[in-house]
Amino acid sequence: MRKSVVAIVGRPNVGKSTIFNRLVGERISIVDDTPGVTRDRIYSKVEWLTTEFNLIDTGGIELGDEPLLVQMREQADIAINEADVIIFIVNGRDGITAADEEVAKILYKSNKPIVLAVNKIDNPEMREKIYEFYSLGFGEPFPISGTHGLGLGDMLDRVIQLFPDLEVEQEADDSLYFSVIGRPNVGKSSLVNAILQQDRVIVSNIAGTTRDAIDSPFTFDGQEFVIIDTAGMRKRGKIYEATERYSILRALKAIERSDVVLTLIDAETGIIEQDKKIAGYAHQSGKAVVIVVNKWDTVDSDQQAMKKFEDQVRAHFQFLDYAPIIFLSALTSKRIHTLMPKVRLVSENHSKRVETSVLNDVIMDAVAFNPTPTVNGKRLKILYTTQVAIKPPTFVVFVNDPDLMHFSYKRFLENRIREAFGFEGTPIKIFARTRS
Repeated sequence: MRKSVVAIVGRPNVGKSTIFNRLVGERISIVDDTPGVTRDRIYSKVEWLTTEFNLIDTGGIELGDEPLLVQMREQADIAINEADVIIFIVNGRDGITAADEEVAKILYKSNKPIVLAVNKIDNPEMREKIYEFYSLGFGEPFPISGTHGLGLGDMLDRVIQLFPDLEVEQEADDSLYFSVIGRPNVGKSSLVNAILQQDRVIVSNIAGTTRDAIDSPFTFDGQEFVIIDTAGMRKRGKIYEATERYSILRALKAIERSDVVLTLIDAETGIIEQDKKIAGYAHQSGKAVVIVVNKWDTVDSDQQAMKKFEDQVRAHFQFLDYAPIIFLSALTSKRIHTLMPKVRLVSENHSKRVETSVLNDVIMDAVAFNPTPTVNGKRLKILYTTQVAIKPPTFVVFVNDPDLMHFSYKRFLENRIREAFGFEGTPIKIFARTRS
């Protein structure tokens, strides 16, 4: 059975993200004094008194006709619909505002259990400020301080009491996690929505719309997946807002949490230097990688053009020569069906183990085909090879002298291993060691 879901809802700038981070125990949501900084739904797991549940941080509900405000409102509505219990956050210093009353009207219609929390009650003398919030009609308000962590325990006790009768799963999460990275406005959120077949994240032609890393679980062909949409990465010299700095740090953390990383390239604008730097983050972390050329519907998409663009990718991304290349259009869903099977394949290769005896047969055949080099009259001798790790596949070659293992011969051995066992989409690490 699924875990209960709790959504944190309120008007902008009442401290929702601060409370979310306090409950989660780490800085996941962006915290900033600028209203409306959290734009998309953010998911994370929280445990309280042995009860584990999923917590959603939402963008502040704002009324208005501007496209981004409308989409923020829609995202909050989706979070409310997904939630079993809603924590309604208000600002105790401001008192009840017209915006609070508008949010309350929205929550009345949800017919969900509501826990009203009055934030920024930082000392006992301020507790009398909570009484006016009874008029919102949600019962007893809980005085809390997200900054200092006061009152959160009592609030969570009430939240858990309102959970529906669900059997909480205690099994380890065996979902396949993959993230979507790329510079701003290459279509990351559009790709996520195309994969999920719903508008889970905000899509806008405004560069930098997505600032948070967003986990979205889904099932494909009987297997559980979690896709992580990340903020577009810009050059450090072009990062002016503190929120964007947090976004890049969180995007890098999303890569670390991933089994597979999708590196997006914009077919319309072509390859730029920043694309290579972003892809380098995935390569350096040792993740399985799929290069995705998006917006392929906007260019001449015949086979000859595809081959030409693929050659350009290989020339610019030589360090990712193991990564498959997928051409698609997230907007029209053209060739989108080719993506998930490739994600699954490279994940399997990332976790692949090779039997030691078979591995050594391949290595010995490789040495017979291309004898080991001689340095200063001393020849490299390969004694045996074994795989010591996965994610990424890591091999140790035991030799007479590691200094004799030139990088070019190591590369030769890697190519022979790939020829024999596949390993498409995953980096391979090879270390030379003396036998102790």
